[in-house]
Amino acid sequence: MICPVCKSDMIDVEHEGIELDYCTDCRGVWFDAEELELLLGRMGFGDHGLPLDDMLSRPQAETSERKRRCPICGQKMKKAAIGRQPEVLIDVCPQGDGLWFDGGEVAELIKHLAREPSKKGDSQQQAIAFLGDVFKAQE
Repeated sequence: MICPVCKSDMIDVEHEGIELDYCTDCRGVWFDAEELELLLGRMGFGDHGLPLDDMLSRPQAETSERKRRCPICGQKMKKAAIGRQPEVLIDVCPQGDGLWFDGGEVAELIKHLAREPSKKGDSQQQAIAFLGDVFKAQE
């Protein structure tokens, strides 16, 4: 798959049977449809799900950030704000193909969710450690 930001080839990263596409150049992450929900569910955040259909129905987030094209269908993606304090601005495919997180945005979302209690503490901490290593914010 080609990165929608820097046009580099992305690599596959797998965790607990979930395969993500990761750009080693810009550190962006592509989640195919339902992969984010599946990952968050396995981390114990099932009740904090971020359904793709819900993101498609949200109003366009206001930003000066350039719209990116979906690496699957090529259509311009919608900007959607998720989380709170700080909000994470992600790109959502209008056809429902998936979600694009710029470098560091997955880590921000996980940090936000990690502040809330989970019933699956051990698996949550393992997944947070894995995601923190792979998708850490650029320093």
